[in-house]
Amino acid sequence: MRSATSSIFDALGVRIRNGGVDIESLPFSMGDVTAGTESELQTVVVGDKSAIDLARTIEQSNYYANITRHIAAGDTPRRTGAKLERYLNENEGKVWENSWVRFPMAALSEFARQTFRSDLLADKRDHRRGMRADMGRFITREEGETIIRIPVSYLLKLALAEALGSQPDLPQAISSTGVRIMSHFLNDNTSPETFSFHITLLRPENGLGLSLAREKAKRFLLSQLLVMYANRRLGLQESGQRAMIYFAPHPPVRQKQLNDCISDAFYRELFMSPCLSGWDDGESKHAYMNLCHEALSRSQLNAVAKLREAGIIANNLVVLPSVSNISLANNGSHISLGSRKLTAAMRFGAPAFGAAEEKLTGDLAIKIIEHFLPLFVGTYSAAPYRFDFADFHPEKALGFLPHELDYTHLRMIWRRWRNKADLNIFGYRMTPCGPHWIDSALSAIFRLRGDWVTDFRLIDYLVSLMSTERSPALDGSSGNGERLKKDLASLGVFDAKMSLYLLYRMREFAVAGFTGFEGRYYSLFQNFVGDMARAVDLQVLITALAFKYQALGRITHADIPDTPFIESERRQIFFGAAIGVPTFFVRRDTPNQLMRAILSRTKRTRASRRYPGFVRVHNDDYRQALTATLIEDAEDLIEMFGLRETIEDLKARLNDPENRSAGGKLLQGILSGSNRSSPMKMKAEEFNLRAEAYYREELRRNHLAEAFHFLIEDLRGLEVIEAHFDEQIRHSLDACLLNQGAADFVVERRHRVINDLSSEDEIRQIINLTLLTIYHDQKVSERVLNEGNRSAAAAPVH
Repeated sequence: MRSATSSIFDALGVRIRNGGVDIESLPFSMGDVTAGTESELQTVVVGDKSAIDLARTIEQSNYYANITRHIAAGDTPRRTGAKLERYLNENEGKVWENSWVRFPMAALSEFARQTFRSDLLADKRDHRRGMRADMGRFITREEGETIIRIPVSYLLKLALAEALGSQPDLPQAISSTGVRIMSHFLNDNTSPETFSFHITLLRPENGLGLSLAREKAKRFLLSQLLVMYANRRLGLQESGQRAMIYFAPHPPVRQKQLNDCISDAFYRELFMSPCLSGWDDGESKHAYMNLCHEALSRSQLNAVAKLREAGIIANNLVVLPSVSNISLANNGSHISLGSRKLTAAMRFGAPAFGAAEEKLTGDLAIKIIEHFLPLFVGTYSAAPYRFDFADFHPEKALGFLPHELDYTHLRMIWRRWRNKADLNIFGYRMTPCGPHWIDSALSAIFRLRGDWVTDFRLIDYLVSLMSTERSPALDGSSGNGERLKKDLASLGVFDAKMSLYLLYRMREFAVAGFTGFEGRYYSLFQNFVGDMARAVDLQVLITALAFKYQALGRITHADIPDTPFIESERRQIFFGAAIGVPTFFVRRDTPNQLMRAILSRTKRTRASRRYPGFVRVHNDDYRQALTATLIEDAEDLIEMFGLRETIEDLKARLNDPENRSAGGKLLQGILSGSNRSSPMKMKAEEFNLRAEAYYREELRRNHLAEAFHFLIEDLRGLEVIEAHFDEQIRHSLDACLLNQGAADFVVERRHRVINDLSSEDEIRQIINLTLLTIYHDQKVSERVLNEGNRSAAAAPVH
């Protein structure tokens, strides 16, 4: 029997025959999937304290002066000042996370100055409003010279403007491309964010997910080149500031330490980016980011009360989290998929597929897909993190989970985590008492080591809000997200002005300009080709399967009830995978029909002795069952997309996670050279600092090497084929290199760039060549998408 949504798929031209579906007619099928990514990066500035903007800003601040005065008067404990002094003066590596940089205005070309002045406007759409009220933060005078102060996230855009402005005779293909992509470097939140320079059509002949990984890798390479160029061109290195960017998933250790000894307002002053790039009204966007920080900080404190209500905190002895929450400094990758079929139906006003149908099918797709998300955690991306025993207070370790899970699942997951961790004293599982000196003494005497987790970012960040009884987020009704946000705001969990946080978020046509979904559960990829490309393959497959289930009427909204408990039941598996707990529990009589179908393929399930009415399930077995479900239910989709190798790769990762999974490979990289075989053989701070150093140095160079491989391939393609047919490309290659081979030029210099030894001129030349390949990528994307749009416009939609 077909579902109530059958008419929607009939109208979309999805062909059902003899109980089967023509898979090529489905949304998110062959030739229908478009994609883009958003990347968040970590920044540091390396140098002596006297040269670093962050240290100078702290020491010159009213906050620092007031703290010093209050300590002298006896109004503030000396330990507060001591922590701040240690942060400023005990920095052996000279690494200052998320510091701004400063350099003379005179170092900029005229075009870069114009760009900077434009970004200082209060409203880029209405110049009559004049300049931003806070422009004094960015321009100052030192020793009679005008100095610019900006975050590294904005430095990327300004460096690109400088590279263009310092070459007045650049070919049009390069200069116009550079100007066009400047808006893709966002000065948002704390970390730099970039988003795809062009939309990618995912097709098997181009490697499906590999084509998107290629775009992300080249964007990362260009970002690296721009920072290196700025270090040289703008005199940063000469003045003792070496800016760096790289992929790192969680907030730095030292930034957490600083956050623990300053106020929330001062933290926002230091680290919330001013939103100079990416928005017409930057000050309003900056105020929004401050609101997010305030809301999440309040939410974190309210989570403590929920732990008390859940019975996890049994007395009043707690360690309150800082009033300033640092979770916005977490960095991940967002991968968005769009359907050309659904987008065209919305764009051309198909009567049977409007906003209501988009919401109905989209919400159900998200509910289906959430069941498969444990396949990604640690397998394709990860964020290894170590907890000492003293860190194992539930009010700190559980992060935002009290707002994401039902109390029943929260208690279960906490108990399993305690069982997994090294917390035993004579057979009794002990958690920290409260005062740090007591916890440290217990840890030393009884050798209590705490634990480590696979993906800390997913625990430390509010990635998915739980529905309330009266306001389900995914029941398919219009406006349900807004209703939920109002409910959560009244409970002190969220703010109604913020975007609703979900693991897999719908991108609605009316808001995003296309119909699709955004995957927000990716932390750190160990590599582009293996991890990211395969992850995108799997995301495409599961999204297409969700629509196949709907088209066949196999799964309806009624099959996955919209109650907080059922929602929490499926999400607990995801969060358990991030923590690394081995088992979870599901009600034997769960009304979730998809969960029941998956569990029917799961080995080693048994009735729980501790929780009557529940079935105990091994996390590893559940993931194997998900794989079996894909092989059985999506066999035709796997064949259509050419994903046999992806499925075999998935099996290998699940069967040998230590060597094949992203989490295992990252862990090996972090531990390499340490003579330690496990995170548990290191103290938490040692392991976490070592992880940061690995991300900053070795992993960054590995990512650069991969990106150079893509760039060289693309340049060879331009030289061999496109230069014979595209006059602009031929002219640009000649102008850049005076008839020298572009690919050979890059091959000869890539190792110098990777090791940060290149000259300013070499870097600028490679920037030009990278922009030229992006010009070609954008032309191809526009041509392919325009052809698809014309076909979609001509196709009948009833």
